[in-house]
Amino acid sequence: MMRKYNFNPGPAVLPEEALKKAQADLLDFNKTGMSIMEISHRSKDFEAVINGAESKLRSFFGIPDNYSILFLQGGASLQFGMVPMNLLKGGKADYINTGSWAKKAIKEAKLFGSVNIAGSSEDAKFTYIPEKLTFSPDAEYVHLTSNETIEGTQWAKFPDTGNIPLIADMSSDILSRRIDVSKFGLIYAGAQKNIGPAGVTVVIIRNDLIEKSADNLVTMLSYKTHAKEKSLYNTPPCFAIYIVKLVMDWIEEKGGLAGIEETNNKKAKLLYDAIDGSNGYYKGTANAKDRSKMNVTFRLPSEALEEKFINESKAAGLIGLKGHRSVGGCRASIYNALTLEGVKALVDFMEKFAVSNK
Repeated sequence: MMRKYNFNPGPAVLPEEALKKAQADLLDFNKTGMSIMEISHRSKDFEAVINGAESKLRSFFGIPDNYSILFLQGGASLQFGMVPMNLLKGGKADYINTGSWAKKAIKEAKLFGSVNIAGSSEDAKFTYIPEKLTFSPDAEYVHLTSNETIEGTQWAKFPDTGNIPLIADMSSDILSRRIDVSKFGLIYAGAQKNIGPAGVTVVIIRNDLIEKSADNLVTMLSYKTHAKEKSLYNTPPCFAIYIVKLVMDWIEEKGGLAGIEETNNKKAKLLYDAIDGSNGYYKGTANAKDRSKMNVTFRLPSEALEEKFINESKAAGLIGLKGHRSVGGCRASIYNALTLEGVKALVDFMEKFAVSNK
């Protein structure tokens, strides 16, 4: 079977090596005579899986000992509510509004306290990352979205929030580059873009924030619950966590985050150079300095040409290039597991399409 190049924004492409290993373990995991989807979450076999995933994540990021790693459910969308539910407690929080996903987080936070918009790029339809930021000295935390998948923008450098905890939704660019976790109070990420399949959410949280989090919450929505029970309060998404472990193994084989980051930079440069070198046939939608290295958004001369581009690219084995329905255009999501060869195939198609459709 010839695998196609998957540019979908999420669920997204997974490493072929991880998929092949999972295929073998579907019937007999670790010589247990049972599928990976059948083993108990309390078993030693699964304990090795979840501990292995946590250990490698800790190693890749150099996560300090005063942070806990949680494997939860509900995606980033649940974290939009869990963060303020646990940490806002009727107080004030600063949110930076950079696009569609940031707006969703802001909407949920307003249910639990006061929200100050510390910066926004809505004035230019979220085509840039705001540099002018005004933080509240009494804010419980500052929240940002590290990468906006719909608008195609990404924080290249994170703001210094001083003693105010910085919280980041990194769903679409976690593990794509090296970061200093100690600069953050909490990081959360839905898995289905760079970590694994849909169904598991990774939360990296500083322990003092767990201790200060609200009491008297619904048990399953309390960070204290999941930290105390080491993500095993209830049956976790075992298969999804298992795939996360396989993806971590793959990242390690690729040279860790340094190797992944180097490849991602090459992929992004190749694609943006093709857009910028097309004499205006393809036009990027985000400001150049704030362009995402994960989600490349661009337009063609007309919507009719965009539709033709999407249809013909699909026929050529390039899947998922249609832009989000709210903004239109085209979007190539080039997450970690999308190979350099895949980006080269897209660039080759783009060049030929431009010549044939002047």
